[in-house]
Amino acid sequence: MPKTRIIRTRKRKKNRGLKVSFLTVLLLLIGGCGYFAYDVINSSKNISNNIYQEYFPGHRDEEVKISKEPFSILLAGIENQDGSKGRADVLLLITVNPKTEQVFMMSIPRDSRVYVPEKGYNTKINHTYGYEGGIESTIPIVEEMMDVPVDYFVTTNFEGFEDIVDTLGGVKVDVPFTFRGQLTGSHRYKTFNKGPMELNGNEALAFVRMRKSDPKGDAGRNERQQQVIKAIIDKGTSFGSITKVDDLMDDLGENVKTNIRPSKVVNFVRLYSKLKNTEVQNIQIEGTNETINGASYFIPDEESIQQNGDIMKQALRGEKVDLNSENSSSSPE
Repeated sequence: MPKTRIIRTRKRKKNRGLKVSFLTVLLLLIGGCGYFAYDVINSSKNISNNIYQEYFPGHRDEEVKISKEPFSILLAGIENQDGSKGRADVLLLITVNPKTEQVFMMSIPRDSRVYVPEKGYNTKINHTYGYEGGIESTIPIVEEMMDVPVDYFVTTNFEGFEDIVDTLGGVKVDVPFTFRGQLTGSHRYKTFNKGPMELNGNEALAFVRMRKSDPKGDAGRNERQQQVIKAIIDKGTSFGSITKVDDLMDDLGENVKTNIRPSKVVNFVRLYSKLKNTEVQNIQIEGTNETINGASYFIPDEESIQQNGDIMKQALRGEKVDLNSENSSSSPE
């Protein structure tokens, strides 16, 4: 693993392929309707490598035994800019422990300041995706930052995010405070009123991307991201969404990349059936916002980094994690 350290001043395609794997991962993480998972798998008769991106984690000698061994997944929401590789504006690190039936999810603030030895300078972690290698440039930075190995990754762009929400007929969120947010791809603004709201795809994207008006800054943005992701999965796994499987598969097709092999789909479904009622436990990185050389950064608290890393490493060792004990490394959000 590269010696990266945190600075303390710190469209659609017909082929479905691994779209099934991606959705199955989300299903097993959040839980939902078992028949839906069965239908998803059977809706894809011809598995292809359309969205498969080969990547084998350096810390492994052989592939994970999905239904028996703990593993980690890095989910990345990619913003493409002017034809470039884009930025990883959403980063979620997730650990799954089949033995203890525990799932932990942690948002990594996009502005987290890191040092990249290969480049010889400090930058925001979301910029690392734009380097040669894309997500494979971001993974070692995340691993060094948290001291947690990454087994799998799933990346999706914002177009795919919007399409999925629209296919589901929108999602319901609980707006924490009233604010105006700019709608992506236009000069129009929408007022998000405090309380329950129904959002379409474009509105949901604006909801999760707004940051400057949030009193919590990146932390508040991370909470909204997690809220919308859960809303998507809850609605996507509802009985009423079964008839939309084909459309959801198409939405994912052109917008997703992952190193989860097609052959792993059955194992993920088996694990999903075991963890379908598991509650995802959210853990959060604490830190401060600073302006350095005219740029705004999030400086993660070293103790918080260590505490959250310890929780995830404990889960990946197959141990039961008690967030409420005195010896616990962190607390739920």
